Amino acid sequence: MSWRWYHSGMTQVLKADGNREPFKVEKLKRSLRRAGATKSEISDIVSKVEKILHDGIKTQEIYRHAFELLRDSDAPIRARYSLRRALFGLGPTGFPFEDFLARLFEREGYTTKTRVTLKGRCAEHELDVAAYTPEHSFLVEAKFHSRPGVKSDLQVAMYSFARFMDLQNAPICQEDTCGVKELMVVTNTKFTSTAEKYAACAGLALLSWDYPKHNNLHDRIQKAGLYPVTVLQSLSQSQKRALIARGVIICADLVAKPQLLRHAHLSKKRTERVLAEAEGLCARTTTSE
Repeated sequence: MSWRWYHSGMTQVLKADGNREPFKVEKLKRSLRRAGATKSEISDIVSKVEKILHDGIKTQEIYRHAFELLRDSDAPIRARYSLRRALFGLGPTGFPFEDFLARLFEREGYTTKTRVTLKGRCAEHELDVAAYTPEHSFLVEAKFHSRPGVKSDLQVAMYSFARFMDLQNAPICQEDTCGVKELMVVTNTKFTSTAEKYAACAGLALLSWDYPKHNNLHDRIQKAGLYPVTVLQSLSQSQKRALIARGVIICADLVAKPQLLRHAHLSKKRTERVLAEAEGLCARTTTSE
């Protein structure tokens, strides 16, 4: 089979939300490049994925197969490739995702607070994250979903915009420069097209895994080199949950304080493997393409 056949749109893949779209090999290549796979690895994986393609194949199956083929690569590459799945691992509550977002915005230069209550003109509001610098202050409405096919819709966008209208210029901190200038809705999945259109018209900021096209959540995580502990391949799910319960949210926490791993009850050899993987992730920031 030739790639021309796939590009023609004859092979339809089934997305997590139930919609179909033509298989695009460049999307697979791009995800592998972002993870840090070499050209030869990408070429080899793409050629092997070609062999399992069939009409109606789930995108999750394609990327799961690609991940399995990455097993011979180093752990940080596998971890970066599984980043989206790792965000789902921050559940089942939304609190770890909120904490992760706060750490991301801190890496971008903001001072942050989580789970704050602010008084608007007409009502009090509980917000997930507040972030500010002397130049800019904004609030975050975090929408965490535990399944990839669930999207944040128009109702979410309209509700969030109403809150923004009530909270405009409300102080986040003591300084005069900390009045709310923006409210950003952030989700670990996607927004519906109607939510995106409404937000663009109303002036509401949205941030999802792949929205906007540039500087989306995936791009910002890669640029910041900030990875949740759930991305680590050398930890079990129960060990990841144990760390999160102790407030260990990002891999950099483990690099800075290796003693935190005692909460995961690991052997010395396993601890060394986890730290090596975490250090590998923190040492290399892969920019999006």
